[in-house]
Amino acid sequence: MRIVIAGGGLGGLTCARVLQAHGIDAMVCERDAGPQARVQGGTLDLTAEGGQWALREAGLEDGYRAIARTEGQDMVLYDSDGNLLLREVAGEDDWGRPETDRPALRKLLLDGLSPETVRWGRTVTGAEPLGGGRHRVTLADGETVECDLMVGADGGRSRIRPLLTAAEPVHSGAIGTELVIHDADRAHPAASALVGRGSFSSLGHRRTLSAQRNGDGTIRVHLTLRGEEDWAETSGIPFGEPDRARSALKELYTGWPAEFLALVDATSGPISVYPLTALPVGLRWEHVPGVTLIGDAAHLMSPFAGQGANLAMRDGADLALALAAGGDLREFETAMLDRAEPWARMSAENLEMFLSDGAAEKVRDLFAAMSAD
Repeated sequence: MRIVIAGGGLGGLTCARVLQAHGIDAMVCERDAGPQARVQGGTLDLTAEGGQWALREAGLEDGYRAIARTEGQDMVLYDSDGNLLLREVAGEDDWGRPETDRPALRKLLLDGLSPETVRWGRTVTGAEPLGGGRHRVTLADGETVECDLMVGADGGRSRIRPLLTAAEPVHSGAIGTELVIHDADRAHPAASALVGRGSFSSLGHRRTLSAQRNGDGTIRVHLTLRGEEDWAETSGIPFGEPDRARSALKELYTGWPAEFLALVDATSGPISVYPLTALPVGLRWEHVPGVTLIGDAAHLMSPFAGQGANLAMRDGADLALALAAGGDLREFETAMLDRAEPWARMSAENLEMFLSDGAAEKVRDLFAAMSAD
């Protein structure tokens, strides 16, 4: 069986690694020119039944524990008046949801693959059925590859999803922005102390201000608020001039504590702006032989459930195990979508909660209930 995986993110790489652990090769086509081609994002909390389980199946648990940060689970929650509502401190042996930097996790998976598994700079632009479950995959440079199984692990804008469903991501009504504090401990000790070992969140009138420590000495600051999909163009904020844009963003948080807004002042470099989109909750499709989806390509949701990476890695490992056992991919797809649906619903509900009036107290009660469980 010739297997082509579109996308070298965490889901696609996990799938390829678990396949290789069972003696099955796969070709991963990744649009990035190389492993260092772009910033891979911030930190991820992997759950015992999600990412951690997948890494055990991949034979990478020891490597994961060497890069995971249990202290990254520390968190503080404030309202927009500066009142501390919740503080959690993780123990050294708390492996419930330790934080791991995405670049380190991706490197762990890449190092676990045989050479030439990932074909860098090879963007999958589409695929067409050839009959009998086979597909011809088209790459951006015009090259074509024929395969027995096409795995769409290519994210929310998947080029493979149209083979299975016409569903497309829909804007959630929220906008996210990301800024970065570099060399936080030395250059910005006050911001570093506010965030602590893990994460900081402050919730106000239909907007949030949060920050999270990364293992490389940076702190990523996120501002999330209500806005239409084209908000970056219509807001009047000059994102092409980051210093002016920072000042304009702070004006959206007028009245919040100065020490909270100092997090924005401490950032440098470009500002990322992205609309939060999601696929319909409960999305299903009729099985098509020779093609399937995993991760965001199958069940894109907002980050307000904190499960995107966990689900993608679990999907990838489950698919590989199903293939190794000669199982029916209909059963795999049903189980994957059943697992994702409640998280997608929670993600949509949490987004509304976090961006509502009185959000801080609602979120405090949510976290307290989760801790009690």
